[in-house]
Amino acid sequence: MQWSRGASLVAATLTMGLMAGLFYAYACSVMLGLGRAGDRTFVDGMQRINVAILNGWFFLSFFGALLLTALAGVLHLGADWRSVLPWIVAAFVLYVVTLVITMGLNVPLNNALTAAGDPDRIADLAAVRERFEAPWVRWNLARALTCTAAFGCLAWALLLHGRIAATVAA
Repeated sequence: MQWSRGASLVAATLTMGLMAGLFYAYACSVMLGLGRAGDRTFVDGMQRINVAILNGWFFLSFFGALLLTALAGVLHLGADWRSVLPWIVAAFVLYVVTLVITMGLNVPLNNALTAAGDPDRIADLAAVRERFEAPWVRWNLARALTCTAAFGCLAWALLLHGRIAATVAA
């Protein structure tokens, strides 16, 4: 049981870190680079990214962070682990907020961008971009912050877990 507690917490921390890193990369590089591109390149680039990101590796991290954090929480319900559990719960709640932002705000913006059609056939690319870019960037920054905070909570939980495990083993 001790091994599974630690392993689940490590796995949750790793997947959460991957997700925080993904949102951070968009915030500090991808969107800044695309923001300097012309309207057609911006729309075409985002449409292609939105298709490419839907892959098994992404889903493994995206849903893994949620499921592994929940598993780590369940495995830390015992009395010896009370100092670790609030940090895991905080991470879980913060990641749920991240998912709500993603599914409720970023994904609908992505879908609207896809629905605009082929960039070569869009009459007013600037208008399509204007409806998408600023809100998408704003909500991505919000989810980068919530996911990074969740990662921080899990990192702290991992530190506390190690301290308790060392005490129990001694």
